Amino acid sequence: MLIRPNIGLTIEQDELKGFSRTIAEIEWLLLILVLIYLVAGGTGGEGHAAIAMALFFFAAFILGLHYVNFYRQETKTKLALETAVMIVFITWVVWYAGRIHSPLLNLYLLPIIASALILGKVITFAEMVAVALCFIALGYDPDARSLLTLAYWGGLLALLAPVILVAYITTMLSADIRFALDKIKRVSDTDDLTGLYNMRAYSSILHRAFKQAVRHGHPLSIVMIDCDNLKAVNDTHGHDAGNRLLQHVVRCIREELRGSDVLARFGGDEFIAMLPETDGKGAKEMGERIRRAIEGSTFDARGGDLGTTVSVGVASYPADGGSLDVIMDKADKAMYRAKQQGRNRVVAASDE
Repeated sequence: MLIRPNIGLTIEQDELKGFSRTIAEIEWLLLILVLIYLVAGGTGGEGHAAIAMALFFFAAFILGLHYVNFYRQETKTKLALETAVMIVFITWVVWYAGRIHSPLLNLYLLPIIASALILGKVITFAEMVAVALCFIALGYDPDARSLLTLAYWGGLLALLAPVILVAYITTMLSADIRFALDKIKRVSDTDDLTGLYNMRAYSSILHRAFKQAVRHGHPLSIVMIDCDNLKAVNDTHGHDAGNRLLQHVVRCIREELRGSDVLARFGGDEFIAMLPETDGKGAKEMGERIRRAIEGSTFDARGGDLGTTVSVGVASYPADGGSLDVIMDKADKAMYRAKQQGRNRVVAASDE
């Protein structure tokens, strides 16, 4: 089960903020390297003044973008813009520091590495094309007639080769690392049997969503769901049938939930659903739909079709409490009251 859209946006923002910090560090490194070159007397006269001016504007760009907070949210478009500005800055500096023979030519590696690590293959390829065009412009000599010769293009390719290799290797490593991290995260965050979030992962999502609900004054509901006859199925038909029962219940619940709702396995035969932007009335209606869907369906126990029912407890913020612990405790107690009252029913905390 993937992270639902509204929660996923928040988590993606955290990831993009981390990427933004990384690019900021690369930008400061780039600025420091050019400053060292300038202070060490790498160029003089008009070139010295032009590079000093570029340093001033590039530093102002970094400060404005990362510390004045012009952007409310981080986006990949913003990060791509930053790497593009880095390429423009490097081109300006290299132009006044020896052009194609400049000792600063390898600075192009920095935005390419940043792009390959963060922005993916397409943007990295586009920036590689931009760097190649910059190399052609830096090496162009109007008095020479070597532009169409094999030697010229061979030399250009030799200069570009380190940048191309670094871009390719970094992009491949970044893709492999992301794939491995995603796989590890899926394994660590999900329940093997049902594919739902486990409570370790779910707790983080739930606390974040609850803080958003409190901040914006929006309702949020918790629905606790307990299978009524798992033990009987296990005792009569075996644990494989019990596992099939749990998977069947999960399928039924998922079919009733909205895209913004988040479901997890609470433990054993209990499940918990978070319903953002949902008050007590809406949550109880959702619980009733889930109860009816499960009651009206059967699952294959490999010895015949079996039915099951669930007991559901519902509690909502802010009507039933002002803290997440209180809401979850009331939903849990409402679920146990549903079992005590005969099972196969929905009880809300407000029913008391």
